[in-house]
Amino acid sequence: MSTHAARLVAPDGCRSLPTPHQRRTRNGAAMPTGPSPQSANGHLDSLRFRQVLGRFATGVVAITALDPQDGRPCGLAANSFTSVSLNPPLVAFCVAHTSTSWPRVRGAKVLTVNVLAEDQQAVCAQMATRGGDKFAGLKWTGSPGGNPVLEGALAWLDCAVEAEHAAGDHMIVVARVLQLDTHAEGGPLVFFRGGYGSFNGGFVDTP
Repeated sequence: MSTHAARLVAPDGCRSLPTPHQRRTRNGAAMPTGPSPQSANGHLDSLRFRQVLGRFATGVVAITALDPQDGRPCGLAANSFTSVSLNPPLVAFCVAHTSTSWPRVRGAKVLTVNVLAEDQQAVCAQMATRGGDKFAGLKWTGSPGGNPVLEGALAWLDCAVEAEHAAGDHMIVVARVLQLDTHAEGGPLVFFRGGYGSFNGGFVDTP
């Protein structure tokens, strides 16, 4: 994969990483490349923390549901998705406490994880926005649980929330997989060093 970075729209359930030109201190000096500096209270510098963790490549998912209050589709983007257990079948993802979309998704009995494909950067950006109709112009079909499966997604998993654990400024959500299947073909949408990328095409510039 290329190391060319593209700026990410900060999603509700996804870490927001700075692009290389943002990795500077407030006075404009370049961020240090050595061991992480610490503040007076012993905490790691948050910008340096995000910079270093940004070197761990992740996939990107859209977590969708139907709002039980009005029946409308709702969702958020996340790059913190991971498998947890085979028996029972469990997955997990992290959601920021400040998320305005998670309460709507959480209200549904079943939520659906959509694994996004490499050509779905625009879909991810749309799902990451706050407010408005996140599904405007998007095509989707219903999963067995009734939730949106986005056209072009590589796979989907219908899940039920098993447990939630507060962890700093995020909530770790553990969910039991009820049903799942592959969907479209193609490569995955990858998030690395503040940018979107793929295995074949390198990183993609955002407008």
